[in-house]
Amino acid sequence: MAINGTQIKDVVIKPDAPNSLILDKHADYIAAYGSKKDDYEYTLSEYLRMSGIYWGLTVMDLMGQLDRMNQEEIIDFIKSCQHDCGGISASTGHDPHLLYTLSAVQILTLYDRVKAIDVDKVVDYVGGLQQEDGSFAGDKWGEIDTRFSFCAVATLALLGRLDAVDVGKAVEFVLSCMNFDGGFGCRPGSESHAGQIYCCTGFLSITGQLHQVNADLLGWWLCERQLPSGGLNGRPEKLPDVCYSWWVLAALKIIGRIHWIDKAKLRAFILACQDEETGGFADRPGDMPALLKALWIRDMTGTVPGNQLLKEGFGYCPSQ
Repeated sequence: MAINGTQIKDVVIKPDAPNSLILDKHADYIAAYGSKKDDYEYTLSEYLRMSGIYWGLTVMDLMGQLDRMNQEEIIDFIKSCQHDCGGISASTGHDPHLLYTLSAVQILTLYDRVKAIDVDKVVDYVGGLQQEDGSFAGDKWGEIDTRFSFCAVATLALLGRLDAVDVGKAVEFVLSCMNFDGGFGCRPGSESHAGQIYCCTGFLSITGQLHQVNADLLGWWLCERQLPSGGLNGRPEKLPDVCYSWWVLAALKIIGRIHWIDKAKLRAFILACQDEETGGFADRPGDMPALLKALWIRDMTGTVPGNQLLKEGFGYCPSQ
């Protein structure tokens, strides 16, 4: 597809694509996920199991189906993943990481069961990952990324313990990752990316520093992610992916520019990504569904009454 002589990477939505939300099949798809623990797909997802549980629970909560999930089994799983250092891993036997520590705290917040884990140890673990420049390592191996800055402050804010880190230095580091186009990258000088932008705007919202963002400049960059199909990409010259329906829309919501996007076209794209046979969402129309993609049901519902994390604000949901 070319516009004004420029080649645009996009997809074509077929006339017979789904155009209404099939909630029952999505609920069945998520409820059945993991019931067959010998499945190849289930085994492959072990490295991010904690976040997968969070994504699934959030969708089920939005659909009013949370009671179909085994709360006690999930809580026991989280407890089994907390290490002596306080951090929480993706699955039993894996190393702890900020990403999965946040997912676990988000799940426990959803269930109002935060005291099921050793909160003080979680706080110590998160605080111990802050570096001298204010950034956060994701784990003991030292990778630095603005995603981890978001995970750290979101975790501590949900626990009511933001005082455990140097918020001022953390803000300075995130602002140093702001680019000329208004967006944010994973580190200073890195390319702007919609996922990083969500993390950084969420971080700045939680820390009360959102006024540091040029909302018009950033809003324009985010809206340029919308393609003729209605779908959104994460950065220029990429195909649309339904996951960016969340990263882009949530960032626009945080900075007060969500009305700039063509919601009708985006809605049509998201609906076309549904699998009418099995339930679930694919990255693009016609592809295979994945649990992560099912989370974008949120974009069909807007602000949903009753969901505690959304009540807390778009900046708390989710980490990946």
